[in-house]
Amino acid sequence: MSLARRCSRTACGRSAVNTLTYVYADQTAVLGPLATYAEPHAYDLCELHSERLSAPRGWEVLRLAGDPAAQGPSSDDLLALADAVREAARPAPAPAPLHSTDDSSRGAKRGHLRVLTSTD
Repeated sequence: MSLARRCSRTACGRSAVNTLTYVYADQTAVLGPLATYAEPHAYDLCELHSERLSAPRGWEVLRLAGDPAAQGPSSDDLLALADAVREAARPAPAPAPLHSTDDSSRGAKRGHLRVLTSTD
């Protein structure tokens, strides 16, 4: 089973690059970038069939241009990802003692509590 989506036109085996949807109430055909998910009420079209698209008489065709920069991660996204990986790979610093002024003769401090030893 192929994961690539194919053109919806009969006998066309080319890869789909655009998605066609109809807005019947407005008599409009909307041709835009390939949708994220294949839906039963939308038609995926290859480049050739996208260019040749015509609508019924009286209908308007809206051609939405895709943003080429949105096709993949930007260089800022890649740098942020690399920084996050570097940060996660750094060894954790050794924990500092809770209280450096603990007097062992009076008991050990643990946060806000003190353990007292009996002097019997």
